[in-house]
Amino acid sequence: MNLNIKNILLLVSLFIANDSVGQMNQYEYKRKLTNINSHWHKIILPIDVFGKINADFSDIRIFGITQTNDTLEAPFVLRHEEEKISRKEVAFNLINDSKNNRGYFFTFEMPVENAVNQMQLEFKQKNFDWKLTLEGSQNQLEWFSIIEDYRILSIKNEYTDYQFTKVGFPDSKFRYFRMHIKSELKPELISAKIALNEIIVGNLLNYPNFSTEIIEQKQDKQTIIKIDLKTPVPVCNLKIVVIDTIDYYRSLTIFYFTDSIKTQQGWKYNYSTLMSGTLNSMEKNSFIFNSTILQKLKITINNQDNQPLKIDSLVVNGCEYEIIGRFDIPATYYLVYGDVHALRPNYDLDRFTDQIPTAMTDLKLEEEQLIDKKAIHKTEPLFQNKIWLWIIMTLIISLLGWFSLKMINKKL
Repeated sequence: MNLNIKNILLLVSLFIANDSVGQMNQYEYKRKLTNINSHWHKIILPIDVFGKINADFSDIRIFGITQTNDTLEAPFVLRHEEEKISRKEVAFNLINDSKNNRGYFFTFEMPVENAVNQMQLEFKQKNFDWKLTLEGSQNQLEWFSIIEDYRILSIKNEYTDYQFTKVGFPDSKFRYFRMHIKSELKPELISAKIALNEIIVGNLLNYPNFSTEIIEQKQDKQTIIKIDLKTPVPVCNLKIVVIDTIDYYRSLTIFYFTDSIKTQQGWKYNYSTLMSGTLNSMEKNSFIFNSTILQKLKITINNQDNQPLKIDSLVVNGCEYEIIGRFDIPATYYLVYGDVHALRPNYDLDRFTDQIPTAMTDLKLEEEQLIDKKAIHKTEPLFQNKIWLWIIMTLIISLLGWFSLKMINKKL
């Protein structure tokens, strides 16, 4: 009887073991990693990967196969660098507010000489169009020109609420700054913020190969621009180059395609909003938003009663993504991806990123391979459906109970 019980327990363990075999077969694709020669390595994600992974990168894994055919998982950190602006405001004092026949002057004193390159101005007036000149001095006796005839603008009415009062200029380090505004009406300055802005440039990729369609919807007074990038890629920056030399300011919204539904009237395309902003003649018209994996973009420009603008070109940029992996055990490693049901992994490494070295070599990725499901199925249990497994386990447990009761009755 004891032998029968042992055999039944062995059968149960075999079913449970077979049900848990094979982690890699949950995924669709793999790429072999080569040149692993240390604990830390960097992997640059290829462009063609993004169309096959989840939007939140939750299905990316690094699996290793050891010489004893054991499967292990290597921890990693996913990184990307977007363009960022570091802003450091600098304290100052407004020490002079005067006018002459040339216009109005505002003089600022910097208690400590710090390099600055931007002023953010706020005025009581809501509608103005002024030119200003900015000068710098160390002693208020000799003044040096920094920028001349810089345009600042504010328009507020029932259709528009737009301001451009951010004054950018080359890095300057003076004890005193003097701002001259050419205006017949006194500018009522509410506040001025002086700062040093530093642009931290990320590793941006340019996507030149895309198709563009521009549609003028006269009835809606809108210009619709559609962009097809051919394949899904991460996008974080869009630049619109306008030919027109006239002054303009148009509100716009940038959308990206999410999915489509077939209806009786045809296909309905769904879009989500990336950002809203203003297309204007004062700035560079470079729009930065959170990095998003997408293939199709739609830009809606509201022309109101104006003639549509002539679009010269579009520039689409995306962030480069890299994986920092830790390889502790010798094995043959693969980058694995393609599982819509995968959840984001949770590694201890995420909490100790300060321990990751700054210098490491890049790993090479071999060609993408489909994970062979048929080969894996040969090693799967006879009963692949888990319902059958539970039925068999229930029967086995019932048999164990019956044998136990029978043994108890014999002893009695």
